[in-house]
Parts: sequence; structure tokens; C-alpha cells
Amino acid sequence: MTVAKASPQFKSFEEYLAADPWDLPEGRHEYWDGELVPVMTEGLLNHEIASYLYFLLVQAGMDKKLVHPGGVEVAVPGRPRTRFPDLTVLDEVHLATLQRRATVPPDGPPPQMVVEVVSPGRETSANYRRDYETKRDQYANRGIPEYWIVDPGRHWVMVGTLVDGAYQFATFVGPQVIVSPTFPGLGLTAEVVLAG
Repeated sequence: MTVAKASPQFKSFEEYLAADPWDLPEGRHEYWDGELVPVMTEGLLNHEIASYLYFLLVQAGMDKKLVHPGGVEVAVPGRPRTRFPDLTVLDEVHLATLQRRATVPPDGPPPQMVVEVVSPGRETSANYRRDYETKRDQYANRGIPEYWIVDPGRHWVMVGTLVDGAYQFATFVGPQVIVSPTFPGLGLTAEVVLAG
């Protein structure tokens, strides 16, 4: 008989951040009020698009050490206190802190960009609200300069630029070249990114 390891209890978010990564349960978990809640497994299409976007960004000249599909935990304000974007573009300063644990702490600079690939669902679904509303607000409050929403079901890529604490979005479809204020000159089109 196999007994599942109980989710650790933490007295504070700071205690969680200080925990040794080897003492945490395997897999991705978001921090919710002292508890670790497993992150829903993404669909294959989400993973393929995030991995392909990683390849495209590296091919466009980004340092592969700074582009991470799915594995970097980002501390954010609100509930939950951590998120795992489908793709995160870090800054050089993050590399030293990620040696111990793949977490961008709340007291350091934010990532340069985060990307979420939206799972299928209606505009009233939890998936939709999480990526289009909750994460949008958390990433803006964290001060992340650029937030991409890649939505294969709606066939668009939205690029949010942080202006006065909120994202202003531009939507790109089909052969339109995606304009990234943080990374000008990428030359990627919406159809190429969505091809996965």
C-alpha cells in the first residue's frame, strides 16, 4: 500500500519560500494560505505551444537560460501567492536565485515577460477567468512588464503591456506580426505561435 505524502503546512508565505525544495512535494503546487495545492495538468496542446514558443524565442536570439516553459514559480500578490506561467522570460539577475529553487521571490525584480496558453472553455469558465482576469491582475500587481495570452481556441495572441499598473492589450491574429514592446524585432506572427 502506498501512502501519499501529506501537503506541508506553513505558518507564513516567508516560511514556505525558505523551505528546502527537497522537503516540498513533487510536482507543481501553488501556495494558498499555508497549503500547497497541486496545479492542474495542462493539455498537450498548451504544452506544445509553450515549448514551441520557447524554441522560437531562443531561435530569435534570446538567451536560453532566461526562457523557461512551465517550470518557474513566480511569487504574486493575492490568492494564490504563487503561479507557474506556461512560459517565463527571466532577467539575468534571476539566475543566481534560481540555483537553489526555481522561484522568483516577491522581494526581487519581476520576470521580463510571462505567457499563459488558455485551455479550451467558454468565457464563463474557470479556465478563461483565471487567465484573462485573475492572473492578469496578479501579474500586473507584481509589476511584470509584459503578459501574453495565447488562446488557440479563439485563434489569437494578446500582448499586454503594463501601463500605470494595468495591462493594455493588443490582439494579433493570422499573419499579423506580434509587437512586443519588451522584445522588439521578434518577427513572430500569431499563426506561427499558434501552430505549436
